[in-house]
Amino acid sequence: MQKIVPCLWFDGNGEDALKFYSAIFANSRVIGTLLWGDVNHDKKGKLLTATFELEGQEFMVLNGGPEYKFTPAISMYVKCETQAEVDNYWEKLLEGGGQPVQCGWLTDRFGVSWQVAPTPVIRMFQDKDAAKAARAMQAMMKMVKIDIAEVKKAFDGG
Repeated sequence: MQKIVPCLWFDGNGEDALKFYSAIFANSRVIGTLLWGDVNHDKKGKLLTATFELEGQEFMVLNGGPEYKFTPAISMYVKCETQAEVDNYWEKLLEGGGQPVQCGWLTDRFGVSWQVAPTPVIRMFQDKDAAKAARAMQAMMKMVKIDIAEVKKAFDGG
């Protein structure tokens, strides 16, 4: 059992978000739901919370209302090994009104920030050759969606 579970606060569209994320990540499942009861007659029978998994990571959706909004201060970090994975998650997370940001970051249509991060690029940043790592970082800083081949080209000095 996961001890700490991130709770994502939505303004009444948590069920839509749950369906959206579950459709994007193949290894997903709903663990449990809680519907509004008699405590809130206007929302009775509608989703209050849902616990779900994406790729083995447990999350909670809470339909809490308009009081709080998402910020990029907290983001979901998606590790990708290939450009095909980057392209897939990038396109799917932007569907329905998401916005690309920079350096592999985007904001989905619900306002949640995501980092679609190719691990080969992260390994280039961690290379012992500081000049190569710096060239890779400079190349990546100019990108919106990360292009692994272009970062590798800069890393190699090309």
